[in-house]
Amino acid sequence: MRHTRAETVLGSLTIVADGEALTAVYFPGHWTLPQKASFGERVGGDELLDDAARQLREYLAGERREFELTTAPRGNPFQLAVWGLLREIPYGATTTYGALAEQLGGRGLAQTVGQAVGHNPLGIIVPCHRVIGSDGSLTGFAGGLDRKRFLLELEEPPEVKAGRLF
Repeated sequence: MRHTRAETVLGSLTIVADGEALTAVYFPGHWTLPQKASFGERVGGDELLDDAARQLREYLAGERREFELTTAPRGNPFQLAVWGLLREIPYGATTTYGALAEQLGGRGLAQTVGQAVGHNPLGIIVPCHRVIGSDGSLTGFAGGLDRKRFLLELEEPPEVKAGRLF
């Protein structure tokens, strides 16, 4: 286990790796931040962590739409299933907690899906920001709603941006 910090437009992101895979990306003030001891030693000059930082900066600058990184998030089987569905949400698209719950067995799972989304350890890379409320509202995001809004606006299709009044 090891980690680094990457300065970005969204603040100083903590990027964590174990072996040859990323296990976490955390925002400053992240809601579900584990004990810092679980991040391992802070390192510099690590090829995997440096590549992840570069790809995150490219994404945040609008120069990248997909990540080419090996990941290994840690979670229970239900969380892993939810995070797998998050990876399938296309760039520039959104879905709802209810829609994800339907894919996993029924709308009654929406709250449990929301908890799993909120505990996604690979924010941005596993795009939990693309999940919104059933009424189209921005709902909880471990990195804060301002960051969620930024990420959604970054991915917004040009025709939608052109039609927006603000």
